[in-house]
Formats: sequence, structure tokens, C-alpha cells
Amino acid sequence: MACFHRLALRYTTLLLSFMTILLLFTQNSPLVESDDPFDDLIFQPTCSCRTCVMGFLDDDWFIYRYNPTIPALLNRKNSKLHKNTYKWWRGLQPSRLRVNYTEVVDQLFSLFPDEDHYSDAGPDRCRTCAVVGNSANLLRSNYGPLIDYHDIVIRINKGPTQGFEKDVGTKTTHRILYPESAVDLENSTHLVLFPFKIRDMQWLISTFTTRHITRTYIRVKSSIIANENKVMILHPEFIKYAYDKWMQNHGRYPSTGFITVLLALHICDQVNVFGFGASSTGTWHHYFDKTRTHFKGGPHGGDFENVTLHKLQHRNKITMYKGF
Repeated sequence: MACFHRLALRYTTLLLSFMTILLLFTQNSPLVESDDPFDDLIFQPTCSCRTCVMGFLDDDWFIYRYNPTIPALLNRKNSKLHKNTYKWWRGLQPSRLRVNYTEVVDQLFSLFPDEDHYSDAGPDRCRTCAVVGNSANLLRSNYGPLIDYHDIVIRINKGPTQGFEKDVGTKTTHRILYPESAVDLENSTHLVLFPFKIRDMQWLISTFTTRHITRTYIRVKSSIIANENKVMILHPEFIKYAYDKWMQNHGRYPSTGFITVLLALHICDQVNVFGFGASSTGTWHHYFDKTRTHFKGGPHGGDFENVTLHKLQHRNKITMYKGF
């Protein structure tokens, strides 16, 4: 009997030793899942769409540029700016006016929703977004029904729908604007301010209150029709992120269209882009007028933006519809 107990103790000791060695081996084995949540994301679905913006995080080019933690939309909680961000942002349009940024933010969110928008990403969500630019390549495209099928339809600046419904659709959930491009909005549309300068924030406050701001660097609308409960403000940090990470400091600052595509990549699971680029004849003008545009003009690194958008398409992060 004593012999049996000694054998049992020996086997138990050997078993525990083996389990300890096995545990140490598996903890250091590269085949075992890491405790790093970023590593886990590589193998987990990020949305329920057929293709997702995040997808499998195995593209070094995309991972280097895409920062899922960057604040896309401003609220009180995330409004504090890094010193270098504030300096760069204010430098986009130097002004002699001394403005207290914190006071402006407080005024903004005493009037408009102070919310953490679009923080509901997950494997069960499939949010489809159409970014609709203003290129003449939309004419005779018949994209209207396809554009309207998306959950979110983001239009840029003054691009109208009336009279162009067959090609551009009728649905507008979000309208990107700033003082110099302001238009009246339907009550159901989100006004998304792109504040390229602090004066833009002051203008937004003024349009819903005193209406005293009538000029920035040009004459602007003193008021517009819009739903104050659907106002959103792009975070200045996001503009600098677009410039640093995505534009690699080409140009002076990114274009509205380019930033809008990046915004969609951060709030949507699947992004389709319409109305960007030249028409089938190679001309650059709006679908709603004959105003000539060109991606190489102005303060934006248009060539670099164009190349970057095509790289995003090549990597299945966006789909670009050319209209021809």
C-alpha cells in the first residue's frame, strides 16, 4: 500500500511538471493568440458587410496611414488640441484676431449636439456610405438609385440634387460645407462643418445666433437654413492627420473632397465614391455648371491625392465610380 502511494505521488509530480512545461511553451509559442487586442483584430471580422474598410489588417501601407483612434468629429470631451496641431491649424489662415479657442468650443456645444458620434463599430454593423463629389463625370451616369441605396449619402459643398436626380440621386444625409461654400439644407440633413480656420467655427455660431459675421476672406452668408440639432464639426486634429499621414505633407492642406473620403473611412464600413475626377472627355468641371476645376490647382497636393485615392481602391478600401 505504501508502495502504491509513492508511485501515485511520483506520477502526480511528473504530470504537474509536464503541465508546467507545456504552459510555459504555449505562452511563448507564436502559434498561440496574443493578449494584444490589435493582434486579435487581424483575425476577427470588423463589420458584417461583404467587404469592410478595416478588413484584414495585413496591409502595411494602409496600417501605417489609418489611425482608428484619431478623433473624427469634435465634442467637448475630445476638444483639447495638441500645441503643434493648434499652431498648424491656425496657420492655415493667419489672423490678427486673438481668439480663445476654448471659449469658442464652449459656445459651439452650448448650441449644437455634444456627442460622441459613430462610436458603434462592430462585427454586427454594416454601414454603407456614398461620398458624392461634383465632377461632370456624373452626367448621364444613371447612378441616382445606386447612390440613394446607401445608408449615408455625403455631399460636398454646393452640389445640388434638384434637376440631376437620375444621375446623383435625391438622398442627402450629410452635407460638407464651410462658410465660403454654405448652402441651405433640408431639415433631415446633417450639417458637417469643415473648420479650416477658427473663424469658420465663429461663423457657424453666428449663423444660428447674432448673424453678424458676413465676411471671412470673402463675403459669406450671414445665415443658412439648417437643423441645429444635426450639426457636426470635423475635428481640427483630423485635418492635420489627413495632411500628415495621408498627404505626407504634400501641398498646403488637403482638399475638402479628399478629407471627406477619409472621414467616410472612419465612420463607415463600406465606402463608395462618386463624382471624383475628370469627365470622359478629360475636362474638369462641375456637373451643375461649367466652372472649371483641376486637381493640380490651388493649395492642395492634387496629384498626390489622386494617386492615394487610386491606391485605396486598389486595396479594396473604397470603390470609385467613374461614370463612364
